[in-house]
Amino acid sequence: MATSETPGDAHASAAPELSAAGTRERVSRTVLARGPVTAAQLASDLGVTPAAVRRHLDALAADGLVRQAPLVAGNRGPGRPARGWVATEAGHAAAPGAYDDLAAAALSALEREAGHEALERFARQRADELVARHRDSVDAAGAAPAARAGALAEALTADGYAARTAVLGTPRSTAAPSGQGQPAVPTSVQLVQGHCPVQAVAGRHPELCEAETAAFARLIGAPVRRLATLAAGHHACTTHVTTTSTPASPTDRQPTSPTPQTPKTSHPTQGRSA
Repeated sequence: MATSETPGDAHASAAPELSAAGTRERVSRTVLARGPVTAAQLASDLGVTPAAVRRHLDALAADGLVRQAPLVAGNRGPGRPARGWVATEAGHAAAPGAYDDLAAAALSALEREAGHEALERFARQRADELVARHRDSVDAAGAAPAARAGALAEALTADGYAARTAVLGTPRSTAAPSGQGQPAVPTSVQLVQGHCPVQAVAGRHPELCEAETAAFARLIGAPVRRLATLAAGHHACTTHVTTTSTPASPTDRQPTSPTPQTPKTSHPTQGRSA
């Protein structure tokens, strides 16, 4: 077979490589279903290069999700037994199953039988448990909302949410004169959750996300606003946390507009979750 490719052929052959996360998931599922299976067999089945398959296998092995094992006896002659890839116990546990569908169906039944308020009560109860579980560790971080958000991210990571914080803006000095009607410069962080163990269920019942957002506000002690969720199809759950509001220096002021009566005085409380 010729090795040269037309632009269209190159695009088609590269397409399976474009979504690393998708290819990794396909490799993982195929190992789970067919293991022990070799990298060459996986590459042939999935239509990707052996090198790409090996990269994903190495990453899955590093995460403890797959391992090598001897191939089924009887297909080889004498000599060193060939080895293939199989899923580990952790790999089986991480595989998607029917639990999400069962949980979502249970919540739908609760709402259908007891009303929407019952579903909301369940979501609030779950959020209350989150607050109770992490209150001590967040309180230990002190009173500063940014520090509390960081402590909450660590606690959520321990729960399987792969959370972190991202700082937005630079804290301003409070040395500037106050009480002169200067616009506020908010300093904030974003709480980012890269994984959600209940993503599929929350996609059908967003009340879970709403109650969780309110719980974050209670724990951090500052206004928060949910910007994106995995359940809604975004790459992460992102929550904006306003941590401080300090006077701006004269050079930080926005240019005067033709209608000067447009300061964003409502910004510090915008998006507060109840």
